[in-house]
Amino acid sequence: MNNGFPLTLNEHLATIVPYEPGKPTEELERELGLKKTIKLASNENPLGPSPRALEAMRHAAAGCHRYPDGGAYYLKRRLARELDVPLEWLIIGNGSTEIVEMLTKAFLPPHGGSLVSEGAFIMYRIATLAASAPVCSVPMTADRRHDLAAMAAAVTPAIRLVFIANPNNPTGTRCDRREFDAYLDQVPGTVLTVIDEAYREYVDDSNYPDAFQALRSGAAVMVLRTFSKIYALAGARIGYGIAHPDVIRALEKVRSPFNTNSIGQAGALAALDDRQHQIRSAAENRQQRDRLEADLVRRGLQFLPSSTNFVLMAPGFPGREAFQALLHQGVIVRPMDGYGFPDHVRVSIGARAEMDRFLLALDKVRVERGLHAA
Repeated sequence: MNNGFPLTLNEHLATIVPYEPGKPTEELERELGLKKTIKLASNENPLGPSPRALEAMRHAAAGCHRYPDGGAYYLKRRLARELDVPLEWLIIGNGSTEIVEMLTKAFLPPHGGSLVSEGAFIMYRIATLAASAPVCSVPMTADRRHDLAAMAAAVTPAIRLVFIANPNNPTGTRCDRREFDAYLDQVPGTVLTVIDEAYREYVDDSNYPDAFQALRSGAAVMVLRTFSKIYALAGARIGYGIAHPDVIRALEKVRSPFNTNSIGQAGALAALDDRQHQIRSAAENRQQRDRLEADLVRRGLQFLPSSTNFVLMAPGFPGREAFQALLHQGVIVRPMDGYGFPDHVRVSIGARAEMDRFLLALDKVRVERGLHAA
């Protein structure tokens, strides 16, 4: 280490670039002298949580002097009924990212590694390296989708886990049923394929792969889902995984006690019962996403057609510069150079007024650089 302490750092950490969270909006406003900044950087649901979830969380807050239900029994029981699976197929995490970390702890050291796609969610790589295990990455297709055929071909006896986000963050692209089925036919059953479906509720396509059905049919698959996106409970930190009981038992051995809080569990339970909020959230997202993509087409700007609640787009000059320029206009987006997209920013889908403001800010910063606006 370079901080003067005689400590030995895990050598695998030397290659990790830490996940870069954004500063709190209030702090950015103070630093830059801004007011009413809008955040389109973290793929959050602009409608906010279901009123039922808010009421349940308010009620649960009165008991937060007690430790939470360590196994999230009632939430698992409700999910088991919703999904029609045994309770033993489920594990609850402090966001689905915690389950990714459980997987790398349980299945990788000392001899196994993971396989990911270039341009995939960066936490798969970070969690693998933090577990002192190697990461193998495979290039994406020309249209920035997971190349599942190439990933299947890259599996070796040293690969224990394959992470596939479908749809993928940050590209917003997805795999289809044919590709997924062909991948499963090629990959040996000794490899656990982890399908991260954080954005599945935003997909409206009959050709979307049914990873859950593959799991039911005996495939070596784990499905990850979250309450952070369509359910609008990102701050509550609740995710869950569905897998064969043998996988779940292994993960329970490395799960921290009381890993999910009582307020989040209560909110998740109530959110599951508000189907109309889910439908409205998906419909509003689809409307504003389609509108944004049409506006980008009119401006002649490149972007990846999205199956999620965000769009990866090229503003016409380096993404890091665009991030800073838009920030000074009071609009926060996400630069993507850390994912290998230096000319892009990721724009979360917000409310209509927020998207209007983003487009006005985008036009302004482009004109300032001698580029055409709308």
